[in-house]
Amino acid sequence: MSEHNKSGVKMKKQLIVVAGGRGLRMGGEIPKQFLPVNGKPVLMLTLEAFHRFDPEMILILVLPHEQQAYWSQLCCEYCFELPYRLADGGETRFHSVKNGLLLADDDGLIGVHDGVRPFVSQEVIACCYDSASKMKAVIPVIDVVETVRRVDGEQSVTVDRNNYKLVQTPQVFIAELLKQAYRQEYSPLFTDDASVVEALGEKVTLVPGNRENIKITTPFDMIIANALANV
Repeated sequence: MSEHNKSGVKMKKQLIVVAGGRGLRMGGEIPKQFLPVNGKPVLMLTLEAFHRFDPEMILILVLPHEQQAYWSQLCCEYCFELPYRLADGGETRFHSVKNGLLLADDDGLIGVHDGVRPFVSQEVIACCYDSASKMKAVIPVIDVVETVRRVDGEQSVTVDRNNYKLVQTPQVFIAELLKQAYRQEYSPLFTDDASVVEALGEKVTLVPGNRENIKITTPFDMIIANALANV
């Protein structure tokens, strides 16, 4: 599972896990990253997936400051002892990642992953980090399987779904490149890390994701998550 640069030197692997959700679309008071799936909070499952891939990976968790005491309580309750660095969440995802980068080392590879995507496969993690060591900027994607229509006012038209992909995480980059990208001024056009890097004029490489790697956002997603956890 080791990634090496062109000189054959193993590259350090780091991961920023962004967990800034407040659970509004869940309709409850507990933020979605803390909801239990198969008896354990979603966020713990996510961190464990990457620790299982590489126990030496540097994990950086970004949480809103007001949620950190509750997270600490959960860690005690579930005897969760994985090592990680903790950063405060920001006003937007961009600012949260930027805060996480302050705790990241300047060398190696840095991935950014949604805290509510606990079902990323080990194969996808390996592919993203290995490909980023060669291509500098990598994101996992899956095919669109349903018909897609573009809406323009009151009109709509079917578009070729083969021209579109659904984007997942982890999005993985050479550390120097990602840190440089996040020194840019914030733009509302920055919807993910790839869009921030592309603003520098850098190319982003697509690799296959896994369909189970859902982003848990709605109550229906929780039903799917519990089903996946018991497969």
